[in-house]
Amino acid sequence: LGNLALDCGAGLSRSDVRMVVLSQTHGVNKTTSLFDLAPMRQFGGRTGLIIFLAFVLWIGCRPSRENVVVVYTSQDQIYAQQILADFTRETGIHVLPLFDSESAKTTGLMNRIIAERFRPQCDVFWSNEEMMMRKLGRRGLLADAPIATFGYRSRRLVVNTNFVNPDAPINLKQLTAPKWKGRVAIAYPLFGTTAAHFMALRAAWGKDAWEQWCRDLVKNKALIVDGNSAVVRLVGMGEAWLGLTDFDDATVGLRKQLPIKMLPLTQEFSVIANSVALIRDGPNPQNARRFQKYLQQKQTQEQLLALGALEGIAPPEKTAFLKTDWKSVLDDFETTYAWLSETFLR
Repeated sequence: LGNLALDCGAGLSRSDVRMVVLSQTHGVNKTTSLFDLAPMRQFGGRTGLIIFLAFVLWIGCRPSRENVVVVYTSQDQIYAQQILADFTRETGIHVLPLFDSESAKTTGLMNRIIAERFRPQCDVFWSNEEMMMRKLGRRGLLADAPIATFGYRSRRLVVNTNFVNPDAPINLKQLTAPKWKGRVAIAYPLFGTTAAHFMALRAAWGKDAWEQWCRDLVKNKALIVDGNSAVVRLVGMGEAWLGLTDFDDATVGLRKQLPIKMLPLTQEFSVIANSVALIRDGPNPQNARRFQKYLQQKQTQEQLLALGALEGIAPPEKTAFLKTDWKSVLDDFETTYAWLSETFLR
């Protein structure tokens, strides 16, 4: 209860609450807390404490709800937390964030929003990709305002330059060749940008050719790991020689001076936009709209670019890359997701 009172912004310091709790727990009749406990003691010990803290919650939570925004985000915490802090500094609106996990990425947050649909807790969903955001839109869980996309990064094939240099694959289908057996790393393709990339390839290649490629990856003993950063680590250490990952994760590996190289962007690799949308019936819609607009500002996007979360502000017009057929992806999503789950079962 003490932590709840602090979180609600009732004005108690953590030491104040601790002193109140300790004085009641140990039967001390006098406390140096800022609060007079006499009215509480007439109810007796623990009962009085509960009533007192309930009153603190009641008076503390009401105004704080007008000055917060709840943000669920799959943007990497190392990048997002600076943006959230700057938004609070500029607007005075406190951000209550929920970050994802490296393995589940946007899928976990999407499932949580679905689970909370009858009593939404989230105001804004900020995703570092689009697919799961579009899934929520199809289910009617987003507010009427359209999904906003901004910035981009790309999917890339990264190779270890100590083992793969002159003979690097020129397309994804070559990853199933016998010489790469047990040397290709991918993130588990049920989550995040890997799932979106695989589904975009299915829409582009056709079901039969795509399924055969996936089966050949499994047969060739591709290493299935938890997240794109793990792919880069394996390739950098030489445990894998090639890996499918994201530009930002590969960039981190390069900054760490790992012996890796990104191969050029081609028509087999998708460009990934950040996306942001308001949750339908979220508790703080006005603050949510302010946060959504803040993310779309050029200054914010430039900051994300400087931090390394984005590859660029607008996708390069002259560069060939995989264009995602979102209608096809979403129409076949459930069937494709189930098939991926069975095929890449770990």
